[in-house]
Amino acid sequence: MLRIHKGFLSALLMVLALVATGAGHAQERKEREFQECSGCPMMVGVPAGRFVMGSPAGESGRFDSEGPQHLVSVKAFALGKYPVTSEQFLMFLKDTAYQPAPCNPILDMKWSAPQRGLAFPPSTAEPPKWPAVCLDWRDAEAYIAWLNAKVRSERPFLAHGSGPYRLPTEAEWEYAARAGTRTARWWGDGIGVDNTNCNGCGSKWDNRVLADVDSFAPNPFGLYGVLGNAWEWTADCWHPSYVDAPGDGSAWTEKNCAKHVLRGGSWDNLPIFVRSAARSASAPDGGEYDYSSLAGFRLARDLP
Repeated sequence: MLRIHKGFLSALLMVLALVATGAGHAQERKEREFQECSGCPMMVGVPAGRFVMGSPAGESGRFDSEGPQHLVSVKAFALGKYPVTSEQFLMFLKDTAYQPAPCNPILDMKWSAPQRGLAFPPSTAEPPKWPAVCLDWRDAEAYIAWLNAKVRSERPFLAHGSGPYRLPTEAEWEYAARAGTRTARWWGDGIGVDNTNCNGCGSKWDNRVLADVDSFAPNPFGLYGVLGNAWEWTADCWHPSYVDAPGDGSAWTEKNCAKHVLRGGSWDNLPIFVRSAARSASAPDGGEYDYSSLAGFRLARDLP
């Protein structure tokens, strides 16, 4: 087990060295990728850096909650190459029989896990590479707890604390979504055509249905689908502005958090919601409106 320990840590340290090379152009970053257990999502190393979080006053579609702009320093970390997929979330349900609450109680829209080894997605014949949505913040945390137990079982040297996987902080999410850019979206200020899936993004899925997680080009950090298609949960509690926000990239949390931050926008949102700085929130159970029916998540991980 010691040989595996050293080999795996060496691989992670190599990722950490490679992520220091900067952003570059939009493309996959195979040299920064790693997968540390069977069934674990593919992770991409994200370089450390500083960025201006939030949007300038003149950005089209800007909301007051996106300010004031402030400088944030982010440590190197890893982020899921894709959001957690329907196939991956079904694996969790089959292994645990965990039962998420309906994301739309009126339509009884929900994941179903009647027993171990048997689970069903919210949509009939749901494609395996769709992002897993119809999930609240607690469902994301339950999946992460299961995956952490799984990876620690396969790699016992990781058995310290509650990690290694977690939700990204809001600052990490925006830093990764921007990928070294300062425009409203990583591909530019305008929404363009066929860059993502939203209500007015010019794709064949627009305002109709989810798209597979790899349907559009990756951003300069090699991450797919950070804008559009599905909202993504973060670790942070919701605050209506960035006044007193941390500047070190950590999660801005508090006891009895009433709402958590959602990022990225979804397939039925107008382009103003599909920007690197755009943010929204929902209660942990997604209860007060239907964003949880449009929300999924991707994983983050600290690097050595």
